[in-house]
Formats: sequence, structure tokens, C-alpha cells
Amino acid sequence: MPSRNAEQQPPSGSEPRIDGLPPAALQQLQAAARAIRDGAEAPARKALDTTLELAPEHPEALRLYAILHTRAQRQDEAQACLQQVLAQWPDYALAWSDLGGVQQARGDMEAAFASWRQACALAPAAPMPWFNLGRNLQLHGDTDDAIEALQQAHALAADFLPALILLGDALVHAGRFDEADARYRAALALHPACGDAWRGLANMKTRPLSDADREQLGTALRQPGIAPADRIAMGFALGKVCEDQGRYEEAFHALNRANAALREIRPWQASAFHGHAEALLAASRRLPPPIDAGLGREVIFIVGLPRSGSTLFEQILAAHPEVEGASELTELEQVLGEESARRRKPLLQWLGEAGADDWQRLGRRYLELTARWRRHKPRHTDKLPSNWLLAGVLGAMLPGAPIIDARRDALEAGWSCYKQQFYKLPHFACTLTDIAAYVRDYERIMGAWQAAEPQRIRIQRYEALLATPEDEIRALLAFCDLPFDPACLDYHRASRNVRTASAAQVRQPLRHDTARAEHYGALLDPLRFGLGLPMLG
Repeated sequence: MPSRNAEQQPPSGSEPRIDGLPPAALQQLQAAARAIRDGAEAPARKALDTTLELAPEHPEALRLYAILHTRAQRQDEAQACLQQVLAQWPDYALAWSDLGGVQQARGDMEAAFASWRQACALAPAAPMPWFNLGRNLQLHGDTDDAIEALQQAHALAADFLPALILLGDALVHAGRFDEADARYRAALALHPACGDAWRGLANMKTRPLSDADREQLGTALRQPGIAPADRIAMGFALGKVCEDQGRYEEAFHALNRANAALREIRPWQASAFHGHAEALLAASRRLPPPIDAGLGREVIFIVGLPRSGSTLFEQILAAHPEVEGASELTELEQVLGEESARRRKPLLQWLGEAGADDWQRLGRRYLELTARWRRHKPRHTDKLPSNWLLAGVLGAMLPGAPIIDARRDALEAGWSCYKQQFYKLPHFACTLTDIAAYVRDYERIMGAWQAAEPQRIRIQRYEALLATPEDEIRALLAFCDLPFDPACLDYHRASRNVRTASAAQVRQPLRHDTARAEHYGALLDPLRFGLGLPMLG
């Protein structure tokens, strides 16, 4: 889900309050708001100090001070300001919403959601509190509740594009594809060059776009003045519709232009990544043996290249009555980030200093943060693909957690990555040569870990699953120490929310017609060369 949805201008409702402000103070308050918007902390602080001299302890000035503190990662100060605001104006919905954001940053999600819900209760006719609640529910993985909140936001502001887009995304994750399609197309009726709407339609992989869609995309892309982000998203969508219609050369060139524009924003540095991966591998090999070899058994990690079947393998596991499919979690990154902040060193600088007791503490912290995924079932998946980089760290931190390395034919997987727009930049998938370099690092490092610890890491090949599905599913379950359950054979019938670009694909039986690279011939030779495959040109 692209974060830029939340950055667009919100509709009116639950507006800032200026009760009791004299004109001079109001002028300073407005200057502070502009400075905060522009990221200018010093002028903002000066204007707010002047406002508070003219109107001591005025709640709106304190609320803006809280925003200023939040931007500077001063969460304690931000929360103190907002508590002062709410002590004076306990019915101020905007302050409750801001407090939720601060509580989220402090890691108290239960309190954050209580604050966001309070904002909705205080301003039920304002769309923005509902949108804010729905957006955060969606990010938190509570898709059904997110749909309800976003539907409310949309009902209150039918032309607010971010609510329409996020509602479409949530409906996709819930498997309600016809409804999602309608929301994306409603957004396009309002804004024909809405890149997020085209991205949403294109990401429903099993639903071909039409001739009319291709013509509309082509027309829109020829228009001047389109925002770069919209143009990039439309380029990926155009590549998808051209491929669907067998127009492979047109698809390649559309995707090439879109990726080139995406890479210009923040280029991937393959050599720097290679050095980082090698340093991490070397440091991880020297980590101490764990105190409790079974710590983390509750978790099943799924790693690998994006677009390699990881969501499919998770869907199979999540069909099992003992496993909750949690999708791409960020808690592992959060735990390591917290420790880096505590030690005031980046990961690579403290990795070798941490003892077995430190790693056990960090493993327990991860289990604490992910406990909500085990409320109904004893185990859960964590399928953030890039966690392969931390395979060695996981051996010290959560040694009882099995790791599934999702593998697919490298040419097909690499080409599929090139066709997918990734929002976290820099990203390796913007050039075919960078994709090949990333694949080489990934396969070498994961191969080394799997050879050293086969009891902890299983390479699960997508093509093997296609060839003998029941045998592979039984072996996968056995590796995870799960009893066989026939529901895993009918994984596509599992009722769950799927929060990745494969949401539509994993709700279908296995397909044997997903290979696409052969249609592009020599156009993919840079990828073949980097992978050490015979070239066609």
C-alpha cells in the first residue's frame, strides 16, 4: 500500500480550533503551521513561542508544538503537549487523532487505536478521523475493520481520493475483487491520471485490463502536467495490459520507461549492497550459540525474492488450523532498530558485541511484539522477503523458527520483479542488471546458510510444487513440524486477508501457465547474462 495516499490534501472536518486567540496570536499560529509544513523547525518554534506569549497555554498552539516534537522524534514531549491540550479541550477530535500517532510511534498500539476511535466518536461526521483510523487499521493488518472505517470516510467525502484508493486496497486484501475494481474505477472517474488507482487495478494480477483501459492509459500518459508518481504507476499498468494482450515489445518498453523514472528518484547501488550482504554474512557466522534452541518455534519465516511464490507458500501454511498468516511483518526490523538505537550503533557495528543473553532478549522482544498474531492459533508466518539477509541473525535470535526459502526460476522471478512497482526505494528491481546482481547475492548467501543448517532452512521450489503438489505440501508441513491437514491442499479456499500483490493469485488453484519471460526473447538478455544463462541475441 503506497504511503503517499495519506499525503494528499484531506477534506474539511475536525478542523483546527482557534477559540480565544487574539488576531496577533492567530497570525503567528498560521506562520507556525506553514513552517511545520515546510519542515522549518526553528521558525516554527519561534512562531509558536510568540503565540504562547500572547495566548498562554492555548491548546491549538500546544497541539502544533506536539506535531513539531513528533517530526523531531521527541515523542515524550509530544505526548505531554497533547495531554495538556486534552485536559483543556477533552472533546477535541484532532488532538485525539494526533495523540494516536504519538502513541503509535511509542509502540503502544492499543492506546493508539483507542485514541483514533475516540477521535471518530467525537467527530463522527468528519471524514478525516475515519480515514486515519482505517489507514492505520489496514497497516496493522486488521483488514475487515479497516474496510468499515474507510467505507465511512468515503460515505462522508465521496470525492476524497485517498479514502477510495485505500478502500480498494483493503477490499483486494479481503478477496472482494469486484468491489475493489469499482472503487478504483470510481477514483479514475474523478481523476483519470490517478496512478494509485491504476496500480490497484494492475495489481489484481488475475484480472486482465481491457482495450479501453489500454487506450485510456495511453491517452493519459500523453498529457502534460502529470505528477511523476502517477506517470510511473500508469507506466507499470500499461506494461501489464500490453502483456495481457500479447503486445510484448510494447509491454517491455512501457515497463522500461517506468522503471527508469523510478530509479531516477533514488538509484540502487548494487556494489554497496553486495558489500553489506557479505559483511552481514561474515559477522553472522561468528554469533554465539543460543541459550534456548527452541526459542521462536511459534514463528515460520518465509524469505526469498519477491514474486517467487512466498505468498503462495504462506497461503498453504495459513490453511492449516495451527497457523495464522501474518504476511509481511516489520517487527524484526523494529527490534533490531530498537537495539541499534539503544547501543547508538548500526547493526553491523554491534552484531559481534551481542552475547547469547542479548539475542535471547531480542528474540523474546520479537515474540512480544507479534503476540497478537497468535491469539487464535499457536503459530504464525512472517513473510517479509528481504529477511533472507538476516538468516544468520535469526539463528541466534529465534533459533527455533524454521525458515522457508521460496525459490522460483530466476529468469521468471527476475522478470516478474521488473514488472512490479515497489514503493520502498532504492529498490533492486529497476534494472535487469541490478536484479541479476541481487539474485546472485541472495542465492549464494541463502545457499550457504541452508547447506550449513538444513534442519533450520528449507529451499522450497515453486516449480516442484507445480509438479507434485501433495508431495511438496506434505514435505513443507513436516519441515515446519506440522501434522498433515488436507485443508492445505485446498489452500485457495482458505478465508483470510492477503496483504500483498499476489492477493488475487493465491485465491486460485495452482496454475501452470504463469511463465512469461520466453515471450520477450533477446530483450531479457541483460538479465540472462547476469544470471549466467545463455543469451538469445
